[in-house]
Amino acid sequence: MSSLLQDTLPDLADELTALLRSQNGRDLAEQVPLLRLVDRCRCGDDFCAMLYTAPKPKGAYGPNHESIPLNPSSGHLILDLVDRKIVSIEILFRDDLRNRVLQLFPQHSVNKPLSESGGRAQ
Repeated sequence: MSSLLQDTLPDLADELTALLRSQNGRDLAEQVPLLRLVDRCRCGDDFCAMLYTAPKPKGAYGPNHESIPLNPSSGHLILDLVDRKIVSIEILFRDDLRNRVLQLFPQHSVNKPLSESGGRAQ
């Protein structure tokens, strides 16, 4: 089950909303409270904390894709949109957020249980 961005990472939700409003992105800012976290990027780069707010596509997003770079005080935040709907948040060079994203979406091991009771993390 996916979680709302504003419940899981409220400081990021607030930052996105403020940055979008300051860049004339009110229509996008209105989407932030409704964004559900689906997964994270699994590229393995130590600077990446990208979050998907829609299922990751198989291949490219397609012709109605656009990227909106924001101007945060640190690192990089880039929104990926399809038909003006936020489908992912690229979070780069933000260790503070990366550590929390990794806790939310840990790397799953196929061969080892993730808890002492043998249950898988959700």
